Amino acid sequence: MTEQNLIERPLYLERLRAWKDNFDTIKVITGIRRCGKSKVLEYFAEELTANGIAKNSIISINFEDMQYKDMTAEKLNEILEEKIKANKGKPTYIFLDEIQKVPSWEKVAASLRLKPNVDLYLTGSNAYMLSSELATFLSGRYIEIKMYPLSFKEFLTFYDFPENLSVERKFAQYMKFGGMPPLINCNFDELRVSETLDGIYNTVLIKDILSHSNNKDVNVLKRIIRFMADNIANRSSTNSITNTLYSDKSISSKNNAFVEEYLNLLEKAFIFYSAQRYDIKGKELLRSLEKYYMVDTGLRYYTLSKVSDTGRILENIVYFELLRRGYKVYIGKIEDKEIDFIAIKGDDKIYYQVSEMITNEATRERELDALRNIGDSYPKVILTTDVLQTGTLEDGIKIINVIDWLLE
Repeated sequence: MTEQNLIERPLYLERLRAWKDNFDTIKVITGIRRCGKSKVLEYFAEELTANGIAKNSIISINFEDMQYKDMTAEKLNEILEEKIKANKGKPTYIFLDEIQKVPSWEKVAASLRLKPNVDLYLTGSNAYMLSSELATFLSGRYIEIKMYPLSFKEFLTFYDFPENLSVERKFAQYMKFGGMPPLINCNFDELRVSETLDGIYNTVLIKDILSHSNNKDVNVLKRIIRFMADNIANRSSTNSITNTLYSDKSISSKNNAFVEEYLNLLEKAFIFYSAQRYDIKGKELLRSLEKYYMVDTGLRYYTLSKVSDTGRILENIVYFELLRRGYKVYIGKIEDKEIDFIAIKGDDKIYYQVSEMITNEATRERELDALRNIGDSYPKVILTTDVLQTGTLEDGIKIINVIDWLLE
C-alpha cells in the first residue's frame, strides 16, 4: 500500500480534471464526512504542482483546522483577495475544505467567481451548502461532484490482501466493513474498525445533524438510525417509522414532524439516500413508500453490531454503484410486481433485479417475471452472487455475476 493508493480516487480526479480552468464554474465536492473529499483535493493540488503550476498559485484552506474557527466571510475574502492580487493575474487555484463552517461563505464564493483566472474548488459534508441561498448567490454557476465511500473496485486497490484470498472472500469483507477510507489503517481488526467508525458516526451526529436541529434528543436520533439501518431496501414511510419508534415507551409521544425532520437531516448529512418509486406503466413518480439506502455497509454493521440480511446489503451496494456511475436511480413498480432499480442516464435506461441466489426455481421465476412484464426494449439485468446461473436468456435478459459487474 502506497500513499498514492491512499489518496488517489481516479473517478473523482477525472471529474476535477475535466473542469479545470473553467473559471466561471465553481466545483463543489459533497459527501459524508471522511469519505475522501479532502484527500482528493490534496492529490489534485499536488498534481497541479507536478504539472508546472507554481505553489504560490495554489491556495488551500481546511476550515476544520482550529486556527480558522473564528473565520468570517469578510476576513476570508480579504485573505483571498490579497493572495490573488499577489499572483499578478496568473491563474489562481483555490481549495476551500468544509467551507460551510464559515458563516455567509456563499457570498465569498460568488465574489470569487466574478474574478478572472480564479479556479475555485469547495468541499462540504452537508447538503445544506447547496441550499436555495447558494443557488441564488451563484446563479447556477456551480457543478456538484458527489463523492461516496470506496467502491468494491477501489476497495481492492486500497488493501493489501493475501495472494490466495479469493475475490468472493474479499467481497464478503467489503459487505461487512464497507468502504470508508480511514479503515485502511485498521487491517480489518474488529476493535480498531469499531473505534474508527464510532468516531465518524458521532462526528456526523453532532456536527451535521444535531447542530442543524431544534431537537437535540440524541437517543431518539440513534433509534431512528438503527431502524433505518435495519430496514435498508425496504419500503418505508414517515408514518411507519414513527409508529414503530413510538411503540417503545421510552419515547414520550408520537411526533411525525420530529421523525420527518431527522430523516431530512440524515439525508442532508449523506448517511441515508432515498429512492423514489416509479410506476412503469403509468409513467409517473409515486409519492409514497420510497426505499432508503445507507451510504456505507460498514457504518451499518457498526450501527447494528451484526451482518444481517445479506440480500438487502447486496441491493444497497448495487444502488450506490449505480449512483457512482452517474445514473439517477428509481424503484420500479409494474402492476403488483417490483423492479429493484430503474437506472437512467440521459437517453439510457437499464432495469435491474438484485438477487443473492437464483438457484431456487421460484426465486428465479419471480425475478424474471417482473422483468418480462415490462413492455419496452431497454436492457434488463439480474445481478446475483450465483456464478452458475449467468448468461443471456432467449428473451435478452442478462444474468450477471454481481462481483464481475462491480469490477467492470
